[in-house]
Amino acid sequence: MEAEVITTYVGLGSNLGDRAGNLLLAVRGLMEASFTVCKLSAIYETEPFGLVNGEEHAPYLNMVAEIHVTSISPSQMLARMLRIEYLLGRRDKNLKKPRTVDLDLLLYGDLQMTTEFLTVPHPRLHERRFVLVPLAELAPHSIHPIIKKSVQEILQSAKDYSMVKRWYPT
Repeated sequence: MEAEVITTYVGLGSNLGDRAGNLLLAVRGLMEASFTVCKLSAIYETEPFGLVNGEEHAPYLNMVAEIHVTSISPSQMLARMLRIEYLLGRRDKNLKKPRTVDLDLLLYGDLQMTTEFLTVPHPRLHERRFVLVPLAELAPHSIHPIIKKSVQEILQSAKDYSMVKRWYPT
């Protein structure tokens, strides 16, 4: 009997150093971590989200990867993704800090789970255009397992109006 293939989506972001290079290295890291990377969204330049007290950060580059997994739990995925972040120079996991690379497990099939270290689907997925725009490019009809709406519907009703524009290398 073959193991079930589960479609997952991972958000990738970078706003330090060679942002596009960091995303490329993160995708390579995902493949080297034995993930089957099936599709990649375009890259989008985005405003930093949720800054307070006049903080300024460089714009992010964000994208989403569709990954098929078999016999890998969400917790195992997270552990591998944290290792990739570490290998690419991320040391501070505090929210709202600039970063060389950030990897977030957005969706893991239709699974819903909450542990001390991981919540699936990502708890703020539905609030963030920088995730919803590239996710809608790959999976507009995927249904959020809690909200019970498609990614496209969630994007259309999102209250986040921050800038998300397609990025092209110069």
